Amino acid sequence: MIMLEDIVKNFSKQFEYEPFIENAGNFQKRNRFIVCGMGGSNLAAGIIKSWKPKLDLIIHRDYGLPEIDETQLKNYLVIASSYSGNTEETNSALQEARVHGLPFIVIAASGKLLEIAQEKKMPYIQIPKIDGNPRFAIGYSINATLKALGEEMILNKIINSETRLLDVDDYERIGRELAEKLQNRIPLIYSSGINAGLARYWKINFNETVKLPAFYNFVPELNHNEMAGFDSKIFDGKLNQKFSFIFLNDPDDKPQIQKRITATKKIFEDRGFMVLPIDLTGPSLWHKSLAGILTAMWTSHFLAKYYGIDPKDILMIEDFKKNL
Repeated sequence: MIMLEDIVKNFSKQFEYEPFIENAGNFQKRNRFIVCGMGGSNLAAGIIKSWKPKLDLIIHRDYGLPEIDETQLKNYLVIASSYSGNTEETNSALQEARVHGLPFIVIAASGKLLEIAQEKKMPYIQIPKIDGNPRFAIGYSINATLKALGEEMILNKIINSETRLLDVDDYERIGRELAEKLQNRIPLIYSSGINAGLARYWKINFNETVKLPAFYNFVPELNHNEMAGFDSKIFDGKLNQKFSFIFLNDPDDKPQIQKRITATKKIFEDRGFMVLPIDLTGPSLWHKSLAGILTAMWTSHFLAKYYGIDPKDILMIEDFKKNL
């Protein structure tokens, strides 16, 4: 069995994967998109959206399709993304897209979605299967989603050059140091709105890999509500011993956002909270995100080791599915 450490060390190799659209003759291109998927299968879209905010892209994490007027809905390409191919909500989205005669494409590694697409000659991208959960296959998912979106320029850039600049050892060191500081604390990941997809990736890694409660939010919204909850004297005023704040600092964020993040960090530090800044740096938007993903992987890996947790164990989720 492949260990998580091996998956992380080989993370950059995922971006060498060149996705191919099967049954391409039935593929209908659009410039508006709805990406349907749950959990780790629908993380790529949020990260890609941060690279190209002007993309007309709706991220749908629910049954069926978004409540959009049908005359407008026909202008969207539905991307049904399920790593396992068996996600109930995503299968329902595909069924609804077919009922309404909408253009769609399937992204999956195996399962029912893939079988239906193959049997019915539907357009699909089959991503490589790894010995792990969908969040560990984020590189494959990003490349496949870029292909479905028609973002060939970004895809080619990533395949041909960007990932070679990722130094796995550097991020392993950063992840190890972060994990040591996060021991016995609940992490909150804060970023700009543009990087909310990356912050969500960090949160899901802590939840699933470490089996740890974790939460994310973004500036400026959190300045108007969430931060007030940490000025509480409830719990004997000891909240600062239970939480740590991870701030994703991006030099390309708007100056107003950077100013707010700096002020927010000071507010928490003055109240005795642990603040852990992560600088998102690199030669491009996507390099910064990929480095952030790699750091999140290493951090959750070392934290799972500290707690003696099996990173691939999702027993609670499996028990929940049995109860449905």
